[in-house]
Amino acid sequence: MTTTTKYIFVTGGVTSSLGKGIIAASLAKLLQAQGYRVTIQKLDPYINVDPGTLNPYEHGECYVTEDGAETDLDLGHYERFLNVPTSQANNVTTGRIYQSVIQKERRGEFLGKTVQVVPHITDEIKHRVQLLGKSGDYDIVITEIGGTVGDIESLPYIEAVRQLRWDLGENNGIVIHLTLVPYLSAAGELKTKPTQHSVKTLMESGVQADILVCRTEHDLPKDLRRKLALFCNVREEAVIQSIDASTIYDVPNLMLEEGLDKVVLNKLALKSSTPNITKWNQFLTRHKNPKSEITIGLIGKYVELQDSYKSILESFIHAGAENEVKVNIESVHSEYINSDNAKLKLSHLDGILVAPGFGERAIEGKINTVKYVRENNIPFFGICLGMQMAVIEFARNVLKLTDADSTEMNANTQHPVINLMEDQKNITDKGGTMRLGAWDCNLKMGSKVKDIYKTETISERHRHRYEFNSKYKTQIEAAGMLATGTNPETGLVEIVEISEHPWFVGVQYHPEYKSTVANPHPLFVAFVKAALGHHKRKKGVSMAQK
Repeated sequence: MTTTTKYIFVTGGVTSSLGKGIIAASLAKLLQAQGYRVTIQKLDPYINVDPGTLNPYEHGECYVTEDGAETDLDLGHYERFLNVPTSQANNVTTGRIYQSVIQKERRGEFLGKTVQVVPHITDEIKHRVQLLGKSGDYDIVITEIGGTVGDIESLPYIEAVRQLRWDLGENNGIVIHLTLVPYLSAAGELKTKPTQHSVKTLMESGVQADILVCRTEHDLPKDLRRKLALFCNVREEAVIQSIDASTIYDVPNLMLEEGLDKVVLNKLALKSSTPNITKWNQFLTRHKNPKSEITIGLIGKYVELQDSYKSILESFIHAGAENEVKVNIESVHSEYINSDNAKLKLSHLDGILVAPGFGERAIEGKINTVKYVRENNIPFFGICLGMQMAVIEFARNVLKLTDADSTEMNANTQHPVINLMEDQKNITDKGGTMRLGAWDCNLKMGSKVKDIYKTETISERHRHRYEFNSKYKTQIEAAGMLATGTNPETGLVEIVEISEHPWFVGVQYHPEYKSTVANPHPLFVAFVKAALGHHKRKKGVSMAQK
C-alpha cells in the first residue's frame, strides 16, 4: 500500500487494435499479485457520450458495470483479469468530457471566460483521471488512452498526460507506449521505423515514453532492443516485447518473463516482489489441458464480429476451464435459421445459447432455434433477448397464442407476452435510459437456478427496456414454463426455466458481465456441464447404434 497514488498512462502508436487493454490488464494483474490495490480506466476519444447507442459492429459489445454505466468492452477485460468491479469513473469519452464542460459553461462556472481546449477540456480530463486515485481505494491507477498517438481526437488526452506528469511530480506518473514492430517476410527482418516514428510523434506533444511495449510476431533480438532504446530515449530493460500469444490469458506470464512489472515499480519508486499468480496458472493449466471437448452454438445477429459477444465468449473459456472442457463456439447467424433447416444447422450441437440483441431483424430465426432445442432436449441458455424469444416461442407453440410477440417487434400484437417496461414508456432519449446495472433477484425454492447459485438472492447486471409481461405469468407457468427468479422490488420476472427439459434456462439479465477468471459464472459453468452431459449421451447412443 502506498501513501501517494501512482499513475500509469498507456498510449498506443502506429495502429489501433494492438492490445493496449490486455497489456494494461496483464500489468495490473501482476501488480495486484504483489499486494497493490490497482484499477484501470479507459479514455475513449470518440464524441459519443458512451458506447450504449453504438451498433456492435462499430465498437464491439457494450459492457455494463455494477453502477449501470454503459462502457467500452475493455472494462470487461479489466474485471475478468482483476476480479474487481469497475464503475462509471473507469470509462470516460470525449463526448462526456465536452458535455460536462458545456454544462459548466451554461451554469456560469467559468465566470465569463472563453472556454477552450486548454485549459478547460484538459482540466476536465485531468479531473476524471484523478477521480479514482483521490478515492483512497487504490495505490495505482492505470489509464489506457484509446486511439493512436497523432490522431486529432487524441491530442487533448496526450496534452492532459503531459500536464499531469508535471503536476504529479517525479516517480508518480509514467507513460507506457505500445507500438508495433512489424516483420517483413520478403526481407526476413523486423522493422523498428514505425516505433521510432510513433515515439517521435509522442515527443512532439511533449510526452516522453518511459517504457516501450513492442507488439511483434517474432522475438526481438538484443541488438534490436538496444537500437530501440537508443533511438527512443528509453533504457534497454524498458524495451518490452509483447509477442503473439495463443490466448490473452498467457499475457500476464509473458509480461512477467519480460520484467514489465519490475521496470514499472522501479520507475514509480515502489517495492517489487514475486507476484503470486498460482491460481491464475491453475486456471491456465485447466484451460490448456481439457479432458473433453464440446461444441456450443452461439445464435445471434452480430456474429460476423466476435467482439460483439466478447463477454459471452470469455465466460465460456472460464466455464470450460472449470469443467476441464474445451468449448468450441460455432457462431450461427439467426437470420439464416428457419423451420426447414433448423435440424441441419443445430442437431449436431451439444448446447445452444441464444444471444442478446435489439430490434426485429433476424428474430424469427431465434424463435425457430428455441423451438428446435425445446422439442429435442438440447441444453438451452437464453440471455436477455434470448430469454424473451424463449417466452414468445413457448406462448406461440405450447399455449397456441400464434400472434404472441414482443411489442419491440410488433406494437400491435394481440398477445404482448414481452412488453415495454412501464418506466420506459415516456422516454425519448436512447442513451443511458434503459434498466441498467445491478438488480437483486429472488430465486424460487426447488428450481434449477436455485440449485446452481446455491443461494436465495442474487444480484445481476441488466441492460434492457422490455420485460416478461406478468399478465401471462399464470397461463405460461400452468403450461410448464416456470418463472423461477423475480425482482423483489418490482416483481418483474428475471428467470424462466422448463423443469421437464434437461437444461432450459432463460435470464433477463447479463450473467456474462460478472464472469471472471477467479469466479467463473455459475450459470455458464452449469450450462457447459449440461452440454457435456448431452455430448456424452449422444456419443453413447451413436456407439450403441454401431
